[in-house]
Amino acid sequence: MTNNHKAPEATAPSEGIPAPEGPANLIDTDYVIGQDNITASAMGIKLDLHGKVFTFSSLVILFFVIITLALQDQVEPIFNAMFSFLTGNLAWFFLLAANIFVVLSIVLIFTPLGKVRIGGAHATPDFSYLGWFSMLFAAGMGIGLMFYGVSEPITHFDTAMGGTTVEGGVRTDWSPLGAAAGNQEGAISLGMAATIFHWGLHPWGIYAVVALALALFSYNKGLPLTMRSIFYPILGERVWGWPGHVIDILAVFATLFGLATSLGLGATQATAGLGYLFGVPATNTTMVLLIMGITAVALCSVVLGVEKGVQRLSQFNMILAFLLLAFVIAVGPTLMIATGFFENLVSYAVNLPALSNPFGREDANFSQGWTAFYWAWWIAWSPFVGMFIARVSRGRTVREFLVAVLLVPSIVSVLWMTSFGGTAIDQAVNQGFEGVREAALELQLFQMLGQLPLTAITSFVAIVLVMVFFITSSDSGSLVIDSITAGGKVDAPKPQRIFWAIIEGAVAIALLLGGGLTALQTAVITTGLPFTLVLLAACYAIVKGLMSEPRSV
Repeated sequence: MTNNHKAPEATAPSEGIPAPEGPANLIDTDYVIGQDNITASAMGIKLDLHGKVFTFSSLVILFFVIITLALQDQVEPIFNAMFSFLTGNLAWFFLLAANIFVVLSIVLIFTPLGKVRIGGAHATPDFSYLGWFSMLFAAGMGIGLMFYGVSEPITHFDTAMGGTTVEGGVRTDWSPLGAAAGNQEGAISLGMAATIFHWGLHPWGIYAVVALALALFSYNKGLPLTMRSIFYPILGERVWGWPGHVIDILAVFATLFGLATSLGLGATQATAGLGYLFGVPATNTTMVLLIMGITAVALCSVVLGVEKGVQRLSQFNMILAFLLLAFVIAVGPTLMIATGFFENLVSYAVNLPALSNPFGREDANFSQGWTAFYWAWWIAWSPFVGMFIARVSRGRTVREFLVAVLLVPSIVSVLWMTSFGGTAIDQAVNQGFEGVREAALELQLFQMLGQLPLTAITSFVAIVLVMVFFITSSDSGSLVIDSITAGGKVDAPKPQRIFWAIIEGAVAIALLLGGGLTALQTAVITTGLPFTLVLLAACYAIVKGLMSEPRSV
């Protein structure tokens, strides 16, 4: 038996979930994928929807878009207040939850449960190691690395150099931990450690938990590839009723707003780049037109199909990203990047316990404004990335799955941040160039590239990368959301994916106009909060599910 089940950016399997190969502990249920769906056909348009999940989630999201666009001035202060309240009071919860996900992933690697094979005891991998690693890398690359690759390292470096400031007994600076006032080497080390902390083991621990849970309960237990399936050990047959509907609806909200945040960041950066290169005015109108235009291209890739559309775009984007990375390493401070890669890893390991501590933090601005937002963002993205990873990991043991998912994308992220962030810091420290520091976040990448050769070409490549990440994220995200709202079907009609692609663009526009970056961050924090509870319950389900599985020798 051979299977060719690939990620959203690869092939969307139409034949459903393959049966386990060899011994596996299938869950005995009478539920049939799509049994609660509403099917209809009119004027050549076919629909195949889970009535309750689709109706509730789409109506709530449409209501949100309409209200946000109609009352832009009124909703902005609400977004600001919500963001301050959630990060100020619940940062500890996000930090603690992320720690649990990382610890569980590491513990499973070293226990006998790591011998369980995804897809059954005799399952063989669908992809070679090289192909599998490249797709894990593809899952880790995105608009976030483009947006924060320069801005985050230099921001943390500057705040660490500035030291701590206290007003009224409360720290008001944004430095991580205790800062490194006036210590240039110490500030670089701490700044890079803080950056890697946000892009290393913790986000991939979050993704690993979701991906492993989805893969286990679909490929080993025979359940639909949706979030509700993970909760069968806890809810039993009730998972097909309203408790399961609520879990899937939360997954839709989290995925949609997580994607909208990335699309909003991408739009602001692409707009800044177009202004930098071609003098295009960086206004809300430009960003809205950009989102509409790129969403239209994403719709074309939906119509073309995943194989012809997104897969080719993804391959093109990966090549382009590697070329840009190689260029920065080659013409930037090459020796500093090479040595800094290992020095930054050591600094990350040394500072990891303090950075991940959820309680008694004095660096409230950093832990609440940076880390809590990031963890909520990763959690919101986790159904999307988790399903991607689950689809390409069938045939791997839990041990090799977790080692690869935790380490491969983390190492790529460290190299990316060291190259782009390290180059920007070198320009500021050794060349006296202040352009990156003085630029807005979305413009800092282009300021850094402006000090290297072939500025016009590399800046244009960066804009293209952001736009294509936008397109592939939108199309793949619409596939995942459509699968959830179609009751777990992975071959639902295209008009439904078109609907969700349009909705993703509309939500990104609404958030940008209704409060900019703060609105994007607030949407992620708000939807990430309830979904964090879902993932914590999933940890228990994973352990219980793995304990019932035969282990490969």
